[in-house]
Amino acid sequence: MNQSMQQSPLHPDPEHSPGGGRGLTSQPPAPRRVLGWMYTWRVFLAAGLLLLVPWSTTPIRARLIAGAVVFLLALLTLTSYHRTHRRDQPVDRQMVWVQLIADACFLTLAVLLTGGDGSIFAPLYILVIGAAALLLPAVEGVAAGSVCIALYAASVAATGGTITSPLLLQLVLFGIVILVTSYLAERLRVAGAALGEVETELLQLRLDTGDILHTVNSGVITVDGAGCLGYLNPAAEELLGISAREWTGRPVLERLDEIAPGLGEVISRSARERIAIRRSETRPAHGGTAILGVSTTLVDRTSGETPAVTAIFQDITEKMRVEALRRRAERLEAVAELSASLAHEIKNPLASIRSAVEQVAGGGVDEEDAATLRALVVRESDRLSRLLGEFIDFARVKVTAPQPVDVLSLVRQVVTLVRAHPDAGDRSVQLELPSKDGPLCIRGAEDLLHRAVLNLVLNAVQWAGEGGLVTVSVDEVFSDLLSPALGAFGLVRLTVTDSGPGVPPEIAEQIFDPFFTRRPGGTGLGLALVQRAVEAHGGAIFVDNAAPGSGLGATFTLYLPSLPEEAVAEVAEPLQSSMP
Repeated sequence: MNQSMQQSPLHPDPEHSPGGGRGLTSQPPAPRRVLGWMYTWRVFLAAGLLLLVPWSTTPIRARLIAGAVVFLLALLTLTSYHRTHRRDQPVDRQMVWVQLIADACFLTLAVLLTGGDGSIFAPLYILVIGAAALLLPAVEGVAAGSVCIALYAASVAATGGTITSPLLLQLVLFGIVILVTSYLAERLRVAGAALGEVETELLQLRLDTGDILHTVNSGVITVDGAGCLGYLNPAAEELLGISAREWTGRPVLERLDEIAPGLGEVISRSARERIAIRRSETRPAHGGTAILGVSTTLVDRTSGETPAVTAIFQDITEKMRVEALRRRAERLEAVAELSASLAHEIKNPLASIRSAVEQVAGGGVDEEDAATLRALVVRESDRLSRLLGEFIDFARVKVTAPQPVDVLSLVRQVVTLVRAHPDAGDRSVQLELPSKDGPLCIRGAEDLLHRAVLNLVLNAVQWAGEGGLVTVSVDEVFSDLLSPALGAFGLVRLTVTDSGPGVPPEIAEQIFDPFFTRRPGGTGLGLALVQRAVEAHGGAIFVDNAAPGSGLGATFTLYLPSLPEEAVAEVAEPLQSSMP
């Protein structure tokens, strides 16, 4: 420590730091605390002198010295205590040296008065050495300890003692104690300084985080593993209409579900299944319209106990209303486009039929031409009937009475049917299923799903080309891609890959549009019906092209929300018993 620091505190006093020193067990005790211990042992030293000195047989000079020592001990202790503990003045290095030198001198006088090397007070040098190690840097602590050893040796010599082996061993032990305690105290000081810096940074981080959480517009709530409220920021108090002071430490999940149905449920599920849910939406409360967008994170993932969960949420009611208006406008626009496309598709066959009928009815047409015209009328009428039938199927896509459906069984049936279809020809259809036992269920309309999967696989077969290959695979993945109201969920993924030419990027956004087709004779409603059926089941469908050079064409990937395991268990037995 340089000279400019002589009058400054020796090191930060944990008792006066923000943490209060209670949690900093890896640094030396506070200087005030060490001095307090020194004051206490001085009282015992004074008491020992008063009790152990044979006052009746001791020469007057020795008695005067003993009395002076007791008086000076009391005076030094009282003045020091008043300064450090009453006036709360900082403990600087100069004061520490004064205290240590005074204690060493008083102790030496006590040893002289009570027999030198045989004195009962001789082991008390250890206390002075320990105090020096705790209060001073390592080098100065060793110096102070060396002074104690020198004074002890001088007291022995002054009483006529000699340097015997036991005394020499005692002095060596004192030296070892000096080195060890000084080293350990210095290490503790270094560790304590580092810990103090970390504590300061953590305290600043806590203050900064608190400021952010108090000013952020999003609601933040933390619920512990027992379902009790741990934290609620002001924005959350305003959105939920509850008080953090009133509910902190109390079970809060049921109350959250009353205010915003689904909020307590998603927090409970996140803690129970130990997963962070990135997207979720609550339902409007009874008589209300508010909807919250929620995401959760786990505070503790390592312990075996149920972790605490922090949920961040916002009021997305207005956003949902705007989104509903946008979807309504898109539906109206889609209806207009669909009507125009349907009118166009009907117009051409009707024109052909009308022309043929007019020619036949007008006469002047030989029998062979009349037969051709009559065949044209029948063919175009069939085309119209097929077109209107498929359009009616497309328009009526709706899941009215959903039931558990085993996707694995359904896909097996579809693949068997496609392999026997005339369009399959010499094309190969491979089926890849997961290795898991039991059904892979979703909730929906089996007939509608069967029609959608059949259309999807048939479309792949028709584009695979001569000798082509179609691969159909089913597996289960976990993602929050679908249904924000449900959060992260298991998804059934159906992938259909063909060896055809793929989908040109410029029409990738159109292939699911009604009446859009690139296949001669197609109505353009097959893939549109697939998309409608998938969306009716809360799913999604995507199309991608395989990597160049892979020999594959387009890949259609269909996602549907799967049933929870407990629901699958309830329907597994009936499904298995119904299998042939």
